[in-house]
Amino acid sequence: MLDALSRLRESIATVFLGDIAAVDRVIRCLLARGHLLIEDVPGVGKTVLATALARSIDCQFTRIQLTPDMMPSDVLGVSIYDKASGEFTFKRGPIFANIVLADEINRTPPRTQAALLEAMSDGTVSIDSRVYELIQPFMVVATQNPFDFEGTYLLPENQLDRFLMRLKLGYPTPQQEARVLDLRPSAEPLHTLKPVLHASDIVDLQKQVDRVKVSKPLLEYIVAFANATRSSSALQLGLSPRGALALAQASRATALALGRDYAITEDIIDNVTSVCAHRVIARSSLGASTEKAEDVLGSILRSVPSPV
Repeated sequence: MLDALSRLRESIATVFLGDIAAVDRVIRCLLARGHLLIEDVPGVGKTVLATALARSIDCQFTRIQLTPDMMPSDVLGVSIYDKASGEFTFKRGPIFANIVLADEINRTPPRTQAALLEAMSDGTVSIDSRVYELIQPFMVVATQNPFDFEGTYLLPENQLDRFLMRLKLGYPTPQQEARVLDLRPSAEPLHTLKPVLHASDIVDLQKQVDRVKVSKPLLEYIVAFANATRSSSALQLGLSPRGALALAQASRATALALGRDYAITEDIIDNVTSVCAHRVIARSSLGASTEKAEDVLGSILRSVPSPV
């Protein structure tokens, strides 16, 4: 198991030359059956990271370049009338794949965003009173630019909640950027990347994640943290029960990725920012700058006694 994950990690790292911790989080998100939102400025490797993950797995991969004029049917598919049979046939859209890269999700209208995120939540697509199952494993990796960029549509809280993790890549270090300039990974290396795992291997690993033990004290620790966010005066919106479930599942995936069949406190703490920060809303103070959700969560986490 560790050998398989190590091969996947190394394959992605051959073309994504940024922080290796970002690669680890992408893999954990996949193992936890979650969806990933990568938010950062253009040109820091969001698309390269997502594409490298898909090309490292022998699976169906589609990329949707979301635009302001895109309709829900462009993502989900459309029913077409067949004159020969006199019936409508459903033409599947790009959402029917194992890994879907939804590029610049906040540049497409809210209606199209909602259609995509509904499929992510339910694992199905409903067209003309028929329900179509999405293939497994199924993961959406969405990228978006910061909200202060022109031509972006803000994702509402209930849609952000559909993403297990939100990741910010940041700028590379000078050493990493020098490697990028030398190797130019977005050119030839990315297109020649070979699969190191099969889609069925990912499904098996996801089942192993479900069997990872989270002890009762750890579950109570997650609940105590969630309740602390709900009663915090620094937060307008605290962590929902679905957020607490996501934190527990991400902790299981982290434990498995590190070779354990049981979770520890550090697995929970390590995932708080990526799993919880986009699910809470920091309260702004009159005359002061808005406190970042990450900072508030860090403060709350330090106030909650951890299991011995």
